[in-house]
Amino acid sequence: MKFLPDIDVKALIFGAAIAAAFILFGWQFNDWLYPFAAIGLLYAGYAQKNIKLGTIMGALASTPIIVLTFQGYMGTFDGFFLTETGILSVTVIILLVGAFIGFVGAWAKRDRVRALEEYEKKQKIGKNKKKK
Repeated sequence: MKFLPDIDVKALIFGAAIAAAFILFGWQFNDWLYPFAAIGLLYAGYAQKNIKLGTIMGALASTPIIVLTFQGYMGTFDGFFLTETGILSVTVIILLVGAFIGFVGAWAKRDRVRALEEYEKKQKIGKNKKKK
């Protein structure tokens, strides 16, 4: 499902859903499931065509995490985090972490594509040689 020529919307939606699902599973079952929400953000970044789009889509896929955080699924806030500045800072931090994880996913895809091209280049070197 391609909304724009370069953006993989299906990966964005599934990545955001996976991230939100692991937040909900962590809230309901065990706290150690929270870090696995990064899998969805990695997938959202990995499926994009370049690193810039992967970073943006990682940040966009982290928006359900922001909503679930403020609904109390990641714990309760007190003190500074109840002010407008605290809420804004938590939002920005979650977006920045999501963008970084999306960047890592897009970077991993770029490196994988380069490695496959290098492998194919090495495989083509020996194909037309005459055997003695």
